[in-house]
Amino acid sequence: MPKILIIDDERVIRATLKEILEYEKYDISEAQDGEEGWKKIQEEDFDLVLCDIKMPKMDGIEVLDKVATLDKQPQFIMISAHGSIETAVEATKKGAFDFVPKPPDLNRLLLTVRNALDKKVLVTETKVLKKKLSKKLDMVGESDPIKQVKDTIEKVAPTDARVLITGPNGTGKELVAHWLHAKSNRSASPFIAVNCAAIPSELIESELFGHEKGAFTSANKQRQGKFEQADGGTLFLDEIGDMSLSAQAKVLRALQEHKVSRVGGDKDIRVDVRVLAATNKDLKKEIEEGKFREDLYHRLSVILIQVPALKDRKEDIPLLVEKFLEDISKEYGTAKKDIDKAALSKLQEFPWTGNIRELRNVVERLVILGEKTICLDDIKKYADY
Repeated sequence: MPKILIIDDERVIRATLKEILEYEKYDISEAQDGEEGWKKIQEEDFDLVLCDIKMPKMDGIEVLDKVATLDKQPQFIMISAHGSIETAVEATKKGAFDFVPKPPDLNRLLLTVRNALDKKVLVTETKVLKKKLSKKLDMVGESDPIKQVKDTIEKVAPTDARVLITGPNGTGKELVAHWLHAKSNRSASPFIAVNCAAIPSELIESELFGHEKGAFTSANKQRQGKFEQADGGTLFLDEIGDMSLSAQAKVLRALQEHKVSRVGGDKDIRVDVRVLAATNKDLKKEIEEGKFREDLYHRLSVILIQVPALKDRKEDIPLLVEKFLEDISKEYGTAKKDIDKAALSKLQEFPWTGNIRELRNVVERLVILGEKTICLDDIKKYADY
């Protein structure tokens, strides 16, 4: 049952609102002034506060300002007399959901209350999802190589510098890109990822820059490209070493001029995008062989981050295994399995040519097929080494 606090110095208003809202099955508390209301907000978790603006001791704007400092914030609906409408509008700029005039219209009041509570639910769900996503994208490890990667991310993320992330397949290059975005000033804007190796060369330009209707046979309507979709945020070009030379030339222009043009169009579209790129290839060798543009390489590699192979950070394997055991048990809705020391030591001996991706697959197989406590025999049976 949603908890609502009514803060108003007029007893009749409080009683009327309480009666209406309790009839709608809300849990109602009252405060006769802002000071009492602020105290109650600190002591209890409310989903919504109906707050008068003009009150003795502490007015509604002061209460709203104080609540803004709390970690858990209820939604606010300001109650305003005719003469304080301008103040109520100002309150919405400070974070109040809405305001209702005195005397309140019953239908409008109930609709506003429902909408405010719906927003509260959405805000809470968003925070939970972000927390889950942050945990899912956690960069696990305490080895020196991974510490160096983390330190570089901390220094580089707040800037708009372009970053080239290198390393073998399965090491977590996209994870590094996610963290660079999450810790940047663009974190509230889109993170758009493009796997250049997964898109046919004849379609990569349309994917990146969009196309106009009729630009080619299957172009039935106008389409935004990834650069436009990422405007204000971050564009991650994964496996950029597989991009065609013609697409490379267009990417270079976009980086130089902050403009793109759709396939089949002649209009320049300004874009504000931070570009991160990743590859498992030796781009300097690709340049020598004429497969990659040297000027684009220098544009992309303002900062270089080398993600270590798992064989170079084997001391992190116990931490990674523990995380995977926990994650997989949650995905399957089963009790978390343990792993004994002998089995864990054996896992640290393997070369892990597929890196972290391969390790997770093996752990998932062990969770499915192994005993309640994963042992050395399970490793011998179900690991591929």
